[in-house]
Amino acid sequence: MRCSLPRTLDKLDRQILEHLQAGGAAAARETAEAVGSSKSVVQRRIKRLEEEGVILERVAVVDPQKCGPLMTFLVEVEIEHERVDLLDDFRKTVLRLEEVQQCYYVTGATDFMLVVVTKDMESFEALSRQVSPKIRISDGSRPRSLSAR
Repeated sequence: MRCSLPRTLDKLDRQILEHLQAGGAAAARETAEAVGSSKSVVQRRIKRLEEEGVILERVAVVDPQKCGPLMTFLVEVEIEHERVDLLDDFRKTVLRLEEVQQCYYVTGATDFMLVVVTKDMESFEALSRQVSPKIRISDGSRPRSLSAR
């Protein structure tokens, strides 16, 4: 998803951001080559964009197949009482877990959809047992796997 860019960014800033967002290498030399500028100019621009909060963080996308076999689960969670404090507590709790890749607050019968990655079904079940007592999940509604890969 592309961010909407404020008018204060010039053409070079936008090119640098587009290159980085498209999965371009974080190395200033490669970015400079891609945008037709010098390494030092690109380094200064990236630093300024980070300081101004335009670039929030730089991350590496890892090939899960090279890190070992993993299972991905889409998990539906319904909270016992739909109170703002409980919803906030749940979100904060699950986002601290390494296995939870994404957490979405959704409408309908389910309160949250999670994307959870574990090495196997046993790890998922252990995580589910670890989290369930802490979040007051409604009776009869346990986190459940909608799909696994």
